Amino acid sequence: MGEPEMSFSLSLFFLILQLLHMSSSSKKDAFSMCWKYQRPNIQKEGDLVLGLFFKLYYATQDFSMVWWLWKKYQHVLAFYFTIEEINRDPHLLPNLTLGFQIYNVYSSEQRTLRDTLRWLSRGDVVLPNYVCKSKYIPVAAITGTSPTFSAEIGALLQLYRTPQVTYGPFHPMLSDKEQFPSLYQMAPEDSSLVHAMVSLLWHFGWTWVAIFISDDLKGEQFLQALNVEMVKKDICVAFTERLPAFKKAERASVFSALSRLSIPPANVHILYGEAESLIIVDLMASFFLTTGKVWIMADKWDITVLEIMHILNSFHGSFSFSEHKREIPGFQKFLKYVHPSQYPDDFFFSKYWTSHFNCSPTLSSCGKIGECGPNTSLESLIGDIDMMTLSDSSYFLYNAVYAVVHVLHAVLVERIAWGSPEDAEHPRLPPWQLHSHLKKLQFTNSAGQLISLDKKGSHGVSYDIQNAVNFPGGLGLLAKVGEFASGSPLHQGLVINEKIIEWPIGFTQTPQSVCSQSCGPGFRRIPQEGRPVCCFACVLCPEGHISNKTESEQCTQCHPNEYPNKEKILCLPKVVSFLAYEEPLGMALACAALGFSALTAGVLGVFVKHRDSAIIKANNRALSYVLLISLVFCFLCSLLFIGRPNMATCILQQITFGVGFTVAVSTVLAKTVTVVLAFKATGPGRRMRQLLVSGAPNFIIPICSLIQVMLCAIWLGTSPPFIDTDAHSEHGHIFIVCNKGSVTAFYCVLGYLGSLALGSFTVAFLARNLPDTFNEAKFLTFSTLLFCSVWVTFLPVYHSSKGKAMVAVEVFSILASSAGLLGCIFAPKCYIILLRPEKNSLKDAEQCTRCPPNKYPNTESSRCLPRVVAFLA
Repeated sequence: MGEPEMSFSLSLFFLILQLLHMSSSSKKDAFSMCWKYQRPNIQKEGDLVLGLFFKLYYATQDFSMVWWLWKKYQHVLAFYFTIEEINRDPHLLPNLTLGFQIYNVYSSEQRTLRDTLRWLSRGDVVLPNYVCKSKYIPVAAITGTSPTFSAEIGALLQLYRTPQVTYGPFHPMLSDKEQFPSLYQMAPEDSSLVHAMVSLLWHFGWTWVAIFISDDLKGEQFLQALNVEMVKKDICVAFTERLPAFKKAERASVFSALSRLSIPPANVHILYGEAESLIIVDLMASFFLTTGKVWIMADKWDITVLEIMHILNSFHGSFSFSEHKREIPGFQKFLKYVHPSQYPDDFFFSKYWTSHFNCSPTLSSCGKIGECGPNTSLESLIGDIDMMTLSDSSYFLYNAVYAVVHVLHAVLVERIAWGSPEDAEHPRLPPWQLHSHLKKLQFTNSAGQLISLDKKGSHGVSYDIQNAVNFPGGLGLLAKVGEFASGSPLHQGLVINEKIIEWPIGFTQTPQSVCSQSCGPGFRRIPQEGRPVCCFACVLCPEGHISNKTESEQCTQCHPNEYPNKEKILCLPKVVSFLAYEEPLGMALACAALGFSALTAGVLGVFVKHRDSAIIKANNRALSYVLLISLVFCFLCSLLFIGRPNMATCILQQITFGVGFTVAVSTVLAKTVTVVLAFKATGPGRRMRQLLVSGAPNFIIPICSLIQVMLCAIWLGTSPPFIDTDAHSEHGHIFIVCNKGSVTAFYCVLGYLGSLALGSFTVAFLARNLPDTFNEAKFLTFSTLLFCSVWVTFLPVYHSSKGKAMVAVEVFSILASSAGLLGCIFAPKCYIILLRPEKNSLKDAEQCTRCPPNKYPNTESSRCLPRVVAFLA
């Protein structure tokens, strides 16, 4: 709502007030003769007189407009009841009557001081330091709910040393004994109210609240204490508004306060402070129809309200905290039967009766407006004003009057004990003598509660939690829905019945008031930069972490043997897994290993059967046997990688793999060297021929194998393989694997094997074009090339795999490289032996090549050797 629109709304509001006032002008004319502003409004003769100061209306300077505060009239009725009860008591102030003078409290300091001096002067003429009449003794002043007024007259009463007892809410300013030594507060200090309100917020999960406080010392102290407790419970303040006093409020400040009432960031508003400040909220909230807010406040009776425009009360569904009090015996009956005719001098009672029942009471001196029915009583009054419910201030007023009377009684008994009997009949009691007794006063009232003015000993205050309920037609009441005991253990002080709570309009269930929605299980909250702690974002727990409660700030990491479920709220045990024979991949690899082993054994059988054939003899059949046997072991060693690993299989895996392949590759190297030597040997007596004839290439196999065995021994002696678990490769699984121990040793074994294969490939590649019928250099070249390709590809694939895939990649590489050696070297020979036997003979002319004249065939007739040139030197 913009300021021009708001300005128009306020103007319209006060125009309605004036129209309502004009509509009742006929009634005001009937009561014009009853105004008695220049003298005490109500008085009753007595031996000892109390001065009572109420605030029953607001009025303009010329009294052209008057705003009645009828809710406070219960204080007057409570005072009547107390005075009459005391005067009937034969044990308190015997033979003495207690009188009173009641004054209305104005907003003008001048009027306030004038009425106070009039009471102290004991007459209508104000003469400071003089007593014009001596027919009564002013003994103490009872002041009302406004601490400002109590402070204003406190300095004046101190000059006379006259006791002043306040019945309004406790105010820290008035507890300063250096500034107000004659002032006593009947209400206990509400230090526990902060704990009670925060407990209510915590109970309903309200962590985002707005605070409205009066702009004074009481409001600031409450705000500081509230902020401390809210920080402990992680409750944040959406905004704080300080409300100026009604009589000092400027137009701009009222606009600012009202504009915030319609801001919706928080559904819960805390309201605390003096009535003169809170009247702004109560007046204007209903006018602007700011519904849908839960108000939490001190006793709602202490908030001054105008009894007009009850179209929609914005405090419906609010919570009110009031000190736990007991019912005063007989007070309800008194209110039920009390009538203005009993107090003909009380103009206010007649005015109240006429305003609410639209009839004039009997013996009214202020004109007649119809006759009241016989059953007209406060109990039958239906509307916003509930006179039958005892307010906190009325209860404190009852105790305040009794406190003064108990002190008067004690002083008089003491004087009689030390003086003459005339003191009891005609007491001359200086008010300053009451102070020593007031400071140490303790008594039990008629409700059975211990009353004390010593604030230092007041602890364990209990509060009643009331729910404001407004019914159609203007009927409203405060229903008790819970209690709070400040002395109870943690989280046990609050007791509340949610079933009977009425929520504000717009809420069908418990309202929420949070800056950010709660982070459920599986999420954690992270703060938002530059915003309060209650404003946060919810993020999913990272991999391997869970949170099983709401509002988690940190996620909990699962045990390595566990994994989080899909919702990340529970850690589940991981499934133990390994490359088993039963699963398809393990079964396929095992079958492949056994199949290739059987095939290799079959090839070996063929070679043994045809061992005398030309092709087998020409390619060194002994080395072929060694190579085939080593390939059988290479195929079978892959079975050690399948199945549940144990310590034996982990060690045998690498030893068998390393030694078996070393024998195979070194055999290929020996065959390649044999081919080269066969072509390079020139004739009898040459060194290469001697190497070839002596079988020197065959020593390559044991020498190379011995080196590999030494590497494996060093590996086993320093850091051997062992059983390990891999809990991170796959979600929900724990893989049992063989840790290779020393990675360096593993790559040394693999590197040495690769260097042998590379050497074999180089030699075979150089000898690939040598002329020979059964020259296998080309096949050896392809086999070593394939072998090297497989293991070069193995390295990146192996390191990018996890879990079972790593084992499968290693097994596949073993099978592929072994199959490459078997296929490239022995497949062509088996083809000739089994399918083309005609090519497996050196006697076939088409297959024999005549050596040139300068060359001769070798022993096996497999190649031509150069002749030796000889002459007689």
